[in-house]
Amino acid sequence: MSQKTIKKRREFTQAFKERAVARMDKCASVVGLAEELGICWSLLYKWRAQLKQATVQSREETLMAQVSDLQRALGVKALEVDFLKGALQKVEARRRNGGVASTTRSGK
Repeated sequence: MSQKTIKKRREFTQAFKERAVARMDKCASVVGLAEELGICWSLLYKWRAQLKQATVQSREETLMAQVSDLQRALGVKALEVDFLKGALQKVEARRRNGGVASTTRSGK
C-alpha cells in the first residue's frame, strides 16, 4: 500500500498576489515567473482577473457614491429653486396689486 501525499493548500497574502501580478505584466515568461514563485502559471492569470474585478467593483462603488451625493445635492438645489420661485411670484403679485415690493416687514 502506498500512502497518498496530501499537499497542504498554501495561502497567499493579498500583497503577495498583487506583487506577483505586477511582475507578471513585466516579465518575459509567465511560466518562468510561476516556477520562480513556486506556483502554477494559471494561478497568476486567476489572480490578475480577480484583482481586475476588485478594481472595477471598487471604481463602481466610488462612482455610485458620487452619483448618490450629486443626487442629494441636486435635490437640495431643486428645493431652493422652488422656494425662490415661490418668493418671486409673491413679490411680483404684490407689485401688480400695488403693494410693497419687499418680502419682509420693516415696521415703517
